[in-house]
Amino acid sequence: MSFGAWLVFAGFWVVFVTSPGPNAVNCIETGMRERLPRALWAVAGILTQALLFLILSAVGVTALITASPVAFEAAKVAGAAVLVWLGIRTWRAAGRPVAESAAAGRGSIWLRAFLIATINPKSVAGYLAAFSQFVEPGVPIAAQMGVIVPTALTITAMSYTTYTALGAWLGARALSAVTQTWVRRGLAACFLLYGIALAATALPGVG
Repeated sequence: MSFGAWLVFAGFWVVFVTSPGPNAVNCIETGMRERLPRALWAVAGILTQALLFLILSAVGVTALITASPVAFEAAKVAGAAVLVWLGIRTWRAAGRPVAESAAAGRGSIWLRAFLIATINPKSVAGYLAAFSQFVEPGVPIAAQMGVIVPTALTITAMSYTTYTALGAWLGARALSAVTQTWVRRGLAACFLLYGIALAATALPGVG
């Protein structure tokens, strides 16, 4: 990959992972609830999913998924259901003060972030775009992966660490119980809206 192509890819990836979505919402909510450094296990979950999808994209699996409309739409419906469920669960938990909420285990934080990242159709579209637009056909894929993977993972880590730190900062502020409740309910509403929007694009006759 030439330096110019790398710059274009890096710019695309910055936009891809910094635009607000379910991953960002989950990182902020986890940061508020768990604080640093425990909340960074959410970032680890996203990085695991990113590495997995980069590898799958390199071998053409994501292209096969998007080429099967039924499978892709089914995945979107399942993802919408999970996001709505997370929204309801987060809304109900928002009524409890953060200090009184039981700390989640590291594995639970990691798994939740991994699943949210995996069910996000933006992930499939983004990784497919990365490999259809930026991989040079005349260059061995292994050599290009040696550039693409560390670039993508570094930018991804920086973006979602920032979102998590923002959540931890909000959680550490001397906010009133009412304010914290409504901030967390606002994040829960984001999960619900993402889920409804995703369902609207997946179900025929909706949207």
